[in-house]
Amino acid sequence: MLVSFELTMPGVNSWNGRWSGEGRKYYIIKNLTERFVKNNEHLKFLNESGRDSFYYRWSDGWAANVDVERIDGVQARKRRKMSAGFCDYDWMVTSIIQKGRIETTKLVNV
Repeated sequence: MLVSFELTMPGVNSWNGRWSGEGRKYYIIKNLTERFVKNNEHLKFLNESGRDSFYYRWSDGWAANVDVERIDGVQARKRRKMSAGFCDYDWMVTSIIQKGRIETTKLVNV
């Protein structure tokens, strides 16, 4: 199962109210097995609606959002090609996969 994670920064606390990465697309595509998704209750949305959104706010006023969506191979190739990386926020994807939420506690790389 191909799953797309898209990063946006809806809460920007910079001097000019803008994020330097604004205007670019930030994707990570993961291939999760059906069995893994089935065995992890917090990922059941991938078999139901096929999408969800996760929000994280830092104490300094910045906020990130990660939209998660089940996609096909054609969409995966397009998104990988246009992606500008994930701005070192890969840990958010790992947290969503492992815990069903974004949190900063110890994670295992996937």
